[in-house]
Amino acid sequence: MQELHDAPLAPLTTFRLGGPATRLITATTDDEVIAAVREADDTGTPLLVIGGGSNLVIGDKGFAGTALRIATRGFSLDGTRLELAAGEVWTDAVVRTVEAGLAGIECLAGIPGSAGATPIQNVGAYGQEVSSTITEVIAYDRKTRETVTLTNAECGFSYRHSRFKSDPERHVVLRVRFELEDARGLSAPIKYAETARALGVEPGDRVPLAEARETVLKLRSGKGMVLDPEDHDTWSAGSFFTNPILTDDEFAAFHARVRDRLGVDAAPPAYPAGDGHTKTSAAWLIDKSGFTKGYGSGPARISTKHTLALTNRGQATTEDLLALAREVVAGVRDAFGITLVNEPVTVGVQL
Repeated sequence: MQELHDAPLAPLTTFRLGGPATRLITATTDDEVIAAVREADDTGTPLLVIGGGSNLVIGDKGFAGTALRIATRGFSLDGTRLELAAGEVWTDAVVRTVEAGLAGIECLAGIPGSAGATPIQNVGAYGQEVSSTITEVIAYDRKTRETVTLTNAECGFSYRHSRFKSDPERHVVLRVRFELEDARGLSAPIKYAETARALGVEPGDRVPLAEARETVLKLRSGKGMVLDPEDHDTWSAGSFFTNPILTDDEFAAFHARVRDRLGVDAAPPAYPAGDGHTKTSAAWLIDKSGFTKGYGSGPARISTKHTLALTNRGQATTEDLLALAREVVAGVRDAFGITLVNEPVTVGVQL
């Protein structure tokens, strides 16, 4: 277990932003993770858990406490059952499942971060969410001071949410178990319309696993959503805002504002989101509010490839980023009456 003091945290995040931590511990085994967490809890020291750093916005003053970087490794396949250590690189794990001929997470290719973070956010993209394949999450419970195994139902999954996100101080994810599908080298049914179009198939069709993964990677790359140190459009947390889910009444009021602003024939994106709810597009809202690709004149700007990504152009501070985010939130609220919610976790700052 490595320990550093006054350690920079910016290099551990995809934004490359944030000040130092009082102490940084890198844990490579579950026992080391648990020991570090227990020590922090016993001494009343604030604790920040870091995986791949792809979903963190850390304040410029840094973190006054112990930052715990989880660097555990473990990839185990037993038939269609997959177990990943929390520190496993997610993109690498997806590659290995595709190579093994197993379907279920192939459309989650290219998502930066660690395996342990996926249940926290209920990571999803291109028609797949990890909640559809996760069977169990093994975690350290800081309240009971025990290692617990939580079933899928106990994880409380919903759109980009889980019990881990609603109560972030309670559990530290150690391992994640999945049940994948052996479809004889084919993908899970393609659900996302954009992916189906790119593949030249109909929604519901299956395609070779490698083809599905490669197509998603191309789509993500075109939006700056695959990490590239030379491309500042990827110095981001991916989608900065979640897609709003509105009640029927809220959506009707929103639709009326769209017609007033854009014309009587204008129709916003609308996707079923459960009984009495409709999901709309945050990217559409941002664009139609006047924040187009590349918006901004400072060191933090909207991506030139995708309006949903806020980026560090190389010299930004966290405050630069937050100023841009607040401007976007205010603009969308003024235009359409919807308040966007940030997807990344903020540390020491608020939007």
